[in-house]
Amino acid sequence: MWFQMVSLVLDVVAGLLAGTCLLRLLMQRQRISFHQPVGRFVFALSDWLVLPLRKVIPSGSAWDLSSLAGAWLIKLAHVSLLWLMSGGHAPGLLLPWFSVLSLLQLVVSGLSALVLVYAVMSWVNPQSPLNDLVSKLVEPVLRPFRRMVPLVGGIDLSPLVLLLALQMVGIVLMGLQMDGLR
Repeated sequence: MWFQMVSLVLDVVAGLLAGTCLLRLLMQRQRISFHQPVGRFVFALSDWLVLPLRKVIPSGSAWDLSSLAGAWLIKLAHVSLLWLMSGGHAPGLLLPWFSVLSLLQLVVSGLSALVLVYAVMSWVNPQSPLNDLVSKLVEPVLRPFRRMVPLVGGIDLSPLVLLLALQMVGIVLMGLQMDGLR
C-alpha cells in the first residue's frame, strides 16, 4: 500500500516536471509565444533544469535538446527511485532503457490529452485563446491523419483515429517495458 502511494506521488511529480520540459520543447519547435500564462508556467517549472543543461548541451538544431535531456533525466530519476523502492529486481543496466520507454509513454499520454482537449474545445469554445495554443501543438501531428481520413457527414474523425493510433503505440510501449522486466 505504501509503495503504491509513494509511486503515485512520484508518477505525478515526474510526469508534471518531465511533461513541462516536453511541452517547452514542442512550444519552442512550433515557435509558440511564451508570453502567456501557459508559457510562463512551463518556464517556471522547467528553468531550474533546462537552463543549466544548456551550458552543457549545445543548441544546434531546431529542437531544444536541453529540454529533451531534462525530461529524460527526470524520468531516469523517477524510474531509478521506483526500482530502488521495489528492491532492484530488474537489472540496473536497463534503467536508461526503461526511462526512454517511460518518456515515450509520457509523450503518448500528453499528446492524447492534448488531442482530447483540442476536440472538446473545437466544439465548446473555438474562440478561446487556449484553443489557439492547443491547435498549434496538435495540428502538425493531426495533419497526416486528416489527409487519410475523409470527413464523414461534415465531421472530422481524424482526432479519433489519432487517439486510436496513440493508444496502440501506448500498448506497444507497455509491452516493451513488460518484456524488459522478464
